[in-house]
Amino acid sequence: MKHKLKFAVAGALTGALALTACSSSGASSDDQLSLVGYSVLEAANKPIISDFQETDAGDGVVFKESYGASGDQSRAVENDLDADVVHFSLETDVTRLVDVGLVDKDWKSGPTKGIATSSVVVFVVRKGNPKNIQTWDDLVKPGVEIITPNPGSSGSARWNILAGWAHATKGKEDDAAGKAYVTKFLNNVIALPGSGREATTAFTGGNGDVLMSYENEAILARQQGEDVDYVVPDDTLLIENPATVTSDAAPAAQDFLDYMLSKDAQLDYAKSGFRPVIDGVTTDVEGANDPSDPFPEPKTLYTIDDNFGGWDAAAAKFFDEESGIIPELQQKTGQTG
Repeated sequence: MKHKLKFAVAGALTGALALTACSSSGASSDDQLSLVGYSVLEAANKPIISDFQETDAGDGVVFKESYGASGDQSRAVENDLDADVVHFSLETDVTRLVDVGLVDKDWKSGPTKGIATSSVVVFVVRKGNPKNIQTWDDLVKPGVEIITPNPGSSGSARWNILAGWAHATKGKEDDAAGKAYVTKFLNNVIALPGSGREATTAFTGGNGDVLMSYENEAILARQQGEDVDYVVPDDTLLIENPATVTSDAAPAAQDFLDYMLSKDAQLDYAKSGFRPVIDGVTTDVEGANDPSDPFPEPKTLYTIDDNFGGWDAAAAKFFDEESGIIPELQQKTGQTG
């Protein structure tokens, strides 16, 4: 008999929070920046911050950092968590702050349209892939135990679910096929941790056969010595993570955001397993399946804009708490967290 593991939804504040938050945006001084991000960025940001502090713009700047499930972090900023720079999993977590006046409406006007990091949805499996999980159809076979974060709190979970939906529908309008697949998928889920990082911890702790995850999170796990493998399926979903400054952020916030999009910072992110969002960044990546070719192009790469009409439409259709398809399917399968 399969025993379902229970994980509490992550609170609004996890990870490093060095100083007490005091306002919804704007740090306490020009040389202090409050950085609020989604959970899997915590390790990746260490070299970014360190290298920025070595630049003229970053000289003397200190950081207060907070990490957690993307949706929880966004809601925390909305509810007065101090933030100068936000870096979330989903665009909707930024637009929540636009709607309440904490982020300017033109935040997507830059060359990368507001995207600071990218990845793809992958399957993290046990060393040697004993259940030979290679495709989306393998995930829904009887007896396969899946760990994926909870889409109620985690951006990673929403990417995972929509990647499976895109596979089932071949990226087209076919709600019947999508619902049938996601129902099978949810019936194989044994745990819905609150964030992508909590899901990785659950899997590396010995639970489940496969972890739905970002490619960068899989690479980081291997860099940290975890004895796991990962599979980039032939068809998957492009993950694009937005970052911006808050409306009345400290002046150094824009300098840091600009640095995040520089070749030096994108190289650091690539070494942590993220796919660069600008051209001309190449490097070997420890922990990748092929360190010399770390980011293979999937045969079919779906995107939110091309296959789901953008995040505003996708969020309303799939994740609205009252009418969304995914909460409805979670209720029907008993997978509410």
